[in-house]
Amino acid sequence: MIHEIHDLLHELPEHADRIRALEISDERFSTELQTYNRLDQDIQEAELNGTPIDDVAFEQLKKQRLAIKDSLFHRILQAPS
Repeated sequence: MIHEIHDLLHELPEHADRIRALEISDERFSTELQTYNRLDQDIQEAELNGTPIDDVAFEQLKKQRLAIKDSLFHRILQAPS
């Protein structure tokens, strides 16, 4: 599989300042971001190391990551500049 970088700063570089500010000032955002990063790491390990995981479970991890990313993105857009 092709390894793709999905960390939030890589995915949304134009919002880097807001992401960093929210990570410091908003505990809920920070917690969600940590969950996103853990999921992303699990997915990367499965892709790179061939971690045994069935296709359904793997797709579920990717869907969870996307749902959290959507939530974080909406919070980023609502944050003051």
